[in-house]
Amino acid sequence: MTLYLLLGLATGAILALTGAGGGILAVPLLVFGAGMSMAQAGPIGLLAVGMAAGLGAVIGLKKRVVRYRAALLIAGAGMLLSPLGLWLAARVDNRGLTLLFAMVLAIVAYRGFRKAGGSASQTDAGARPPPCVRDTASGRFIWTRPCARALTIAGGIAGLLSGLLGVGGGFVMVPALRRYTDLSMDATIATSLAVIALVSASGVASSIAAQRLEWAAALPFCAGALAGMTGGRFVAERMASAHTQRAFAAVAAMVALGMVLKTVLPLLR
Repeated sequence: MTLYLLLGLATGAILALTGAGGGILAVPLLVFGAGMSMAQAGPIGLLAVGMAAGLGAVIGLKKRVVRYRAALLIAGAGMLLSPLGLWLAARVDNRGLTLLFAMVLAIVAYRGFRKAGGSASQTDAGARPPPCVRDTASGRFIWTRPCARALTIAGGIAGLLSGLLGVGGGFVMVPALRRYTDLSMDATIATSLAVIALVSASGVASSIAAQRLEWAAALPFCAGALAGMTGGRFVAERMASAHTQRAFAAVAAMVALGMVLKTVLPLLR
């Protein structure tokens, strides 16, 4: 129980320091730290990330920065595909899931290094406006077919990966909202957290129905994640975001390499 609590604390702290995408390390922590398989760790990681994201979404709602209509549309698409991801996860062997997760982690690490270097945040002054823009008077999105299509596709991808790999999908949602909308960073993160909480709830419900959630490990892990996120917020306010993003990217890259080695080395013996 203590081990799961400590792993949860680490997960929550990473979430607080790095934002919505940091929850992707929850599953590797359970795989390496507790010796779980991907299929066992996925639902637990999804529950913990969903609870932590829910806490962040509530804070965002109080600040009135969550675009709830967009969040509901994106989450609706994610909820439709999350059960498909769970179905696939039960039929893909642990080696294949591990390599797929390592590939996703490598992509996240690459994006983290770019973001820390500032190249991902620069936009051209004459760039084409995103498909989802807000009305200057009301602050609400002007809904168009390209806007709805872009957000639906992003939500579907996030939902599929959440069911398949047990990740919240923040590493998909944050870049998608930055690319396809004109939201500020605060609104992007808050809306992304709302989506993650809703999609994770759907995936966890499916895991419970399929009796794939190990409560003895999930409860202390989730308690630790909430405590870690609460405490980590105080540290995050005192650290430069570029430094934390660079450190997160380095950790993600090392974990991805470790997952590949753990899968491939036994085959070479």
